[in-house]
Amino acid sequence: MAINFKLILGIIGNIISMCLFASPMPTFWDIIQKRDVQRYSAIPYVCTLLNCMLWVVYGLPDVSLQILVVTINLSGCLIELMYISIYLVYAPKKTQTKALKLMGATMVSFILVVVIVLKVVHDKHRRKLIIGVFCAVFSVGMYASPLTGMVIRTRSVEFMPFLLSLFNFMNGLVWFGYAFVGHIDIFIMIPNGLGALSGTAQLLLFFIYRNAPPKNQLTLIDLKFPNTSTNSLLI
Repeated sequence: MAINFKLILGIIGNIISMCLFASPMPTFWDIIQKRDVQRYSAIPYVCTLLNCMLWVVYGLPDVSLQILVVTINLSGCLIELMYISIYLVYAPKKTQTKALKLMGATMVSFILVVVIVLKVVHDKHRRKLIIGVFCAVFSVGMYASPLTGMVIRTRSVEFMPFLLSLFNFMNGLVWFGYAFVGHIDIFIMIPNGLGALSGTAQLLLFFIYRNAPPKNQLTLIDLKFPNTSTNSLLI
């Protein structure tokens, strides 16, 4: 019996992606203990939620039929909703209002895109093209994280943990392989290929600056990034 490498890579990708989805848990445990969101922002979690929702639609039978893409991103949607709910519970009124407005705008945009594509575009290949472009562009945009630039400016890897960078690299590499094996899927391949490169850059920066004294301690205090990763499959 032939080995289904695509299935194996997809399962491994699901496991690694779940590790990435779980990476912000220490952040939210800190929020719960202090009963305050502090300087953390809801934006990364709302963006990740939108990213996951788009990939769920991409994997549906009416678009491209990729079950493993649906399973991991559906799990991601549930986890991100949990994070956002915790954030809203402990956020002050003004911050809470801003987060709710962002969530509302995100959900309306998502619904409009999905309804228009599924109801107006009847050709399955065109549906895949449109949703795939949205997914790829949004995923690539999410890789443009300020973390790398911040590490170079401050000479500190305090807010870029090694395991997070490692899983980010592995996630991009595995899903790139998944997209490349069998029928090539450029919409999964491109953002995850870039994700693997981004992870490589983060690992290199980690080893370069892990023992370097911080260049500007004030920057590290004032810029409090959540312990999360904006990546693609995530996908």
